[in-house]
Amino acid sequence: MNGMSKIIGKKIDNIPWQNKPEGYLYPVWRYTENPIITRDNLFFANSVFNSAVVPFGNGFAGVFRVDTRTRDQVLVTGFSDDAINWRLTDKYIFEGYDPRLCEIEGKYYLSWVKLTPHGTVIGIAFTTDFEEWTELEEACYPVSRNGVLFPRKINGEYMLLIRPCDRGHTPYGDIFLMRSRDLEYWGKNRFVMSPVKNWEMTKVGAGPTPIETDEGWLMFYHGVLTSCNGFTYSMGAAILDKDEPWKVLYRADSFLLAPHESYECVGDVPNVVFPCAALVDSESGKIAIYYGAADTSVALAFTTVDEVVDYIKAHNLIK
Repeated sequence: MNGMSKIIGKKIDNIPWQNKPEGYLYPVWRYTENPIITRDNLFFANSVFNSAVVPFGNGFAGVFRVDTRTRDQVLVTGFSDDAINWRLTDKYIFEGYDPRLCEIEGKYYLSWVKLTPHGTVIGIAFTTDFEEWTELEEACYPVSRNGVLFPRKINGEYMLLIRPCDRGHTPYGDIFLMRSRDLEYWGKNRFVMSPVKNWEMTKVGAGPTPIETDEGWLMFYHGVLTSCNGFTYSMGAAILDKDEPWKVLYRADSFLLAPHESYECVGDVPNVVFPCAALVDSESGKIAIYYGAADTSVALAFTTVDEVVDYIKAHNLIK
């Protein structure tokens, strides 16, 4: 299957990139110099991992999860000229973890897992300069994780993917969608998808900001397997309907990337590939995916819209 899928969005001339290795069979391949961010990037960090990046100015900006040397969970900002070599700041912007970023109408919106005395909720804030932040109302009541905004309104409404859960890491986790006209009041909840295959059977959660294509919304997500050795987090992908994104049109039956390299298999939480961000170039179709590796560092992988859409359709579990 050789498609000609198209990304609907902006050009990124300086998107980070490595060509697919010769003879490599799979649709997503790793950056050879992984990991790109480690605890050595910040003095007070025990680990730097699940993080979000966007184009900003002539370069890139990001929000990064840091587990500190006191094991507090905080978010800091960072900047880069090439989206590979990052300068992280030492100022906390929020407590919490697993940020996602997207630009909507000239503002950069952050969603993250916000800590409250009653459990985790989805926090939402925005900035124009990555210096000053305006926090909005929490998007839902406890307990939820994996809050991911779509990068534009759909039929006049903002869309937010979430995973309702509980206070622990129990075998529970389906993806749902919420809608809002003002980013303050959320409702009209819709079910999106549950675990289906063995590699994701414990739970699934949305990953980077969904990518608009002419086929629909390309959604990378994480799926979790529970084995006798604990959890294994891998990356999957699906295509959602463009106008009603709670409808899954195509969904790959197998993972696209799973913990195989040492930096993915060994760390604070072993066997984790957790996608949180993606840079996309509409002209070339290139996609650079940022993922947390073993809850310890940030790694980078690559694909193209043709590669991944073709793979999803060829291995589609939606009948």
